Amino acid sequence: MTVTQCRYAVQIRRYGAEDAMKPLRVLAFVMAGGKGTRLHPFTEDYPKPALPFGGDFRIIDFALSNLYNSGVPQACVLLQYRPLPLVHHLAVRWRGVRPGGAEFVRAITPEAACEQRFCGTADAVASGLQSVVAEADLIAVFAADHVYRMDLRQMIEFHMRREADATVAAVPVPLERAGAFGIVCTDADSRILGFEEKPAWPGAMPGDPARAFASMGNYLFRPDVLRAALAGAAARGETDFGRHVLPRLVERHRVFAYDFGRNRIPGVHRGEEPAYWRDVGTVDAYVEAQWDLLGPEPRFRLDNPEWPIHGAAPRPPGVADSGGFEDSIIGPGARADGAAVRHSVLQGGAQVGPGAALERCIMMEGARIEGGVELRRTIVGAGNVITQRRHERLGGDAGWARSPAGMAIVPPRSKRATA
Repeated sequence: MTVTQCRYAVQIRRYGAEDAMKPLRVLAFVMAGGKGTRLHPFTEDYPKPALPFGGDFRIIDFALSNLYNSGVPQACVLLQYRPLPLVHHLAVRWRGVRPGGAEFVRAITPEAACEQRFCGTADAVASGLQSVVAEADLIAVFAADHVYRMDLRQMIEFHMRREADATVAAVPVPLERAGAFGIVCTDADSRILGFEEKPAWPGAMPGDPARAFASMGNYLFRPDVLRAALAGAAARGETDFGRHVLPRLVERHRVFAYDFGRNRIPGVHRGEEPAYWRDVGTVDAYVEAQWDLLGPEPRFRLDNPEWPIHGAAPRPPGVADSGGFEDSIIGPGARADGAAVRHSVLQGGAQVGPGAALERCIMMEGARIEGGVELRRTIVGAGNVITQRRHERLGGDAGWARSPAGMAIVPPRSKRATA
């Protein structure tokens, strides 16, 4: 097992008169081993956090950027399912992000922790704790597969003022979608009275019968409480945070829900949601979140200089004809010469030939559309090529499988691990 000394945040301060000026040491883990089965076929060769988003980011870049922008000097990323694309991305895109030569990201695979595989989220964090030398005041455990901006310091302030043993970041979600999340029930002081992972019949929020309070998969723990909880879970053969660890913690400890809706980020423009968060765990959710990037007043802007998203590649910008390119995003190295592209996202290296027309489409990395092809409401997987002949043979868009919301799905052509 490789054991590494971990660095700590100095920007976050303790609360209390006696130690108000002492630095608060935060050890951060990012759970990035998810398969993303509901995103197939696009996750057959990628883990979910490695999927591209917008023009040139990966989904994991949002969680990592939030930690970095909050002053956490190092994040330990726990990998499992098809880790190579993420290992490559972290090594290339995140190398040197911190001035002075210190690396911000450390990747931990089961092999690095002397295990064949992690048996679940709790087992992954327990193994990660054994792989680092750390005397932490707080342990942060964050999910890697959501799109959002968050200032962790505000959650830490809430955690410290409540004198919590554990804090769960939570957000209201529509009741009809709440069964896909861990649902928390709280009292008036935000203390969690119950936690149920993906319930069949989720309970509504008090005073809000149309919504439930859902866990974001982001947690803060007192180190002694977390270590004891993980040891107990291992002894009982329990492996999952949501199903095993958190419900037991709620029974025995002071566990609180931090309302993410109160988190505020500088640089938010008019029209943006002030506490934007999206779970992009299905094809339709992945697509809808990218539509949120478009329009004259997008719900979520990628180009906020006061809270930047890191991880983009230093590649030449995309090229498109201004006359035919409307309300769309084009990633580095992408081209759309002489094509009509409307309300679409062209990820890095995508190519649209002259005379082609796209409307409400997503072209993933390296995908190519031949001139003359017309596509509407289609997501084209990485590396796939749609020629005019192939499009006609399939009867146009009708020849592809469709998502529940009607998005045509063109699978990726082959395994890719691009920079």
